[in-house]
Amino acid sequence: MFENLSEKLERSFKLIKGQGRISEINVAETLKDVRKALLDADVNYKIAKTFTDTVKQKALGQDVLNSVKPGQMMVKIVHDELAALMGGQAVDINMKGSPAVILIAGLQGSGKTTFTGKLANRLKTKNGKTPLLIACDVYRPAAIEQLKILGSQIGVEVYTEVGSKNPVEIAKNGIKYAKSKGFDLVIVDTAGRLAIDEQMMNEIEAVKKAISPQEILFVVDSMTGQDAVNTAKEFNDRLNFDGVVLTKLDGDTRGGAALSIRAVVDKPIKFVGTGEKMEALDVFHPERMADRILGMGDIVSLVERAQEQFDTEEARKLQKKIAKNQFSFDDFLSQIQQIKKMGNLKDLASMIPGVGKALKNVDIDDDAFKGIEAIIHSMTPGERNDPAIINGSRRKRIASGSGTTIQDVNRLIKQFDETRKMMKMMSNGGGKNLARMMGGMK
Repeated sequence: MFENLSEKLERSFKLIKGQGRISEINVAETLKDVRKALLDADVNYKIAKTFTDTVKQKALGQDVLNSVKPGQMMVKIVHDELAALMGGQAVDINMKGSPAVILIAGLQGSGKTTFTGKLANRLKTKNGKTPLLIACDVYRPAAIEQLKILGSQIGVEVYTEVGSKNPVEIAKNGIKYAKSKGFDLVIVDTAGRLAIDEQMMNEIEAVKKAISPQEILFVVDSMTGQDAVNTAKEFNDRLNFDGVVLTKLDGDTRGGAALSIRAVVDKPIKFVGTGEKMEALDVFHPERMADRILGMGDIVSLVERAQEQFDTEEARKLQKKIAKNQFSFDDFLSQIQQIKKMGNLKDLASMIPGVGKALKNVDIDDDAFKGIEAIIHSMTPGERNDPAIINGSRRKRIASGSGTTIQDVNRLIKQFDETRKMMKMMSNGGGKNLARMMGGMK
């Protein structure tokens, strides 16, 4: 995500690094490169020009002229303007109402139905809501079936009307059903459409008028770049939606949609999808996204994801196990599962400052833990609890059962043993023990 833009912006800032002061000449050279980087990222030309003009005006201010490190100041100005371009701050969704009604609109193939499931899952687990999903895509039977499957995965009921081809009536009847059954939130999934399809646009306008939703979210595939921005404008002219959702932000996207859409439709980006899993949905924070674009990472979001997945009580129990040297392969497996729930592995790594650039050309498979999991699953309960009993014949059996080699099994057991020793040392003596060990190694 944004890898190419990040790399080009970094090259741009090198033009001014080492300069004694900011001048109109070196600012012009730097911003010429910045503008080119934005255009290459599929940002609208007018927006790119306005952006660089604003940065130039601020960079040539008196306070900046006296700056000792103009390169750092330029990065700060660009960072602040990027955040402002994308909205400045996170904007929440409106869930007032009994029930609150959220209407989902979007293009064909934008990931709209998947987002509907993700949003229901998020509002159920994080906000304590009891959502009902209403399937109003009457043109694509697979969409209704997909919504049912997603609903069963997250434990959310889906309202459907078999045989009906009237999305307006389905939506109205679904909301009546939600009121009668005590649901406090309704999310209406509509048919994917093309902006040029007048009949379909009239239909979604009729749905909006019939149900008066508290929130209308427009879902757009971030990989479509500037085309997505233009389509969003057409949709907004008809629906006056409340916010934008960018999907597939974990893909090979240049970032043009994220950087342009707020300026074009004057509506906030509220959520971003970062993977296929139901948990892979984040609130959009413009400042954090600016951090990531400029290669500064996003530690805050990484910590938030970790806090969402790691249970405090479980962590306390684990700490006791570590102190007693009772950390087992079952515990190790549990930690792997929690890490996987946090999202795409490469996306997680890119949140750590400096790591995103280092991993630019490295392919991190989301199945990276597959071999480790297979080996652990091939162990008996006794072997998982006490790896010391795993002798040669057991290792051969585990390798055969997991489809790996004896060398793979040996490597995992050795790494696990070293990890367990390190964890116990840090638990009992903290930094003093670590320093003593490092001294001994020296």
